[in-house]
Amino acid sequence: MEIIENLSTYSSRISRWNGDERLAGYPFVENVNAPFTPVRRALPMLNLALVSTAGACIDGTEPFDVSSRGEARFDEIPIEVEAADLRYAASGYDPTAVKQDRNAQVPVDRLAEYEANSVIGKLNSVWWSTSSFIPNAQTVAEELAPKLSERLARYEVNAALIIPASRLCHQTAGLIARRIEADGIPTIVISVDKLMSERVRPPRTAYYEGDFGTVVGPADWPEFQRRVLDETLRNMETFDQPGIRKLAVDIESKVEAARGER
Repeated sequence: MEIIENLSTYSSRISRWNGDERLAGYPFVENVNAPFTPVRRALPMLNLALVSTAGACIDGTEPFDVSSRGEARFDEIPIEVEAADLRYAASGYDPTAVKQDRNAQVPVDRLAEYEANSVIGKLNSVWWSTSSFIPNAQTVAEELAPKLSERLARYEVNAALIIPASRLCHQTAGLIARRIEADGIPTIVISVDKLMSERVRPPRTAYYEGDFGTVVGPADWPEFQRRVLDETLRNMETFDQPGIRKLAVDIESKVEAARGER
């Protein structure tokens, strides 16, 4: 399965792009098919990997390059690292929320709760962070995604939750998901940009009408974050083919707004 279909066409298009950091005229990837690996274990038996494209790094380490060329690398961050020790190289999204509450984009604390309550078997001992700005999708497909997939396999994870932060991040996350899935590990991407998910076609997508920078939910609103994660993970088990599913959290939020609730 090709991670980028019609790669030669994409290569030609990206070579002509002017490098505008606002992505004006940017040639987004467009795929038709998607790889698919069935989930073979129930959630309470999974070693779950978390992959974030929010550009997080440990304070004191080299931040991601979010210049016009971007940087196709990833960091492995132990789950014991505290939120206060993380820094974010943000591009394409406002990092205010994730700096206030990392769970808005990097739900380590929420998933640790799930492990403690046996919703999932285990949150993997490290999580993976990539740059929030990697405009050359070919480097994601040919360099970043294969290396990242190899690391997940070494940790013997059973599934991967992948969370983008911006529009371009949705492309990066989708390509990473395609490679990991092609290598035999089930994935699911949380999306707030349905058009991008339809273009890139990650194997499984859980979509709702949220915002860049708070894809898991608003800062300091753990109940909402749990709704998004709970529905996403439970959906992962029930996909029998590639696709996009809309989360009911969308409807619940509109009802709350109509009632004047948070």
